[in-house]
Amino acid sequence: MRNMKHPDLTTKQGRKAWRHDMRMIAVRPRRYGLWLLTAGFLLLLTPSALDVHSLFGLWPPMLGAICILAGTPLLVASVLLRRRYAQQRLAGHAVVERIRG
Repeated sequence: MRNMKHPDLTTKQGRKAWRHDMRMIAVRPRRYGLWLLTAGFLLLLTPSALDVHSLFGLWPPMLGAICILAGTPLLVASVLLRRRYAQQRLAGHAVVERIRG
């Protein structure tokens, strides 16, 4: 955290670096959450679309609901991690500026 510098958002390269940096925060929870939400939605549609009423002895809408309920906290966690990272990074810059005076 100490060696991170405040992004220069006035230049195109600075904005591009900031966007890339923010995209790389909490990649796995966001990716897994989106996969689970997609799988859950597809499982909810399975009985009506493909006339499948049992997957591995389980009811597809129930599996879909479980996937959606498991994916939602992952997406919320990724948003909170991204927010916390941005706040800490910008707060760290404010502290450095106060020290430099």
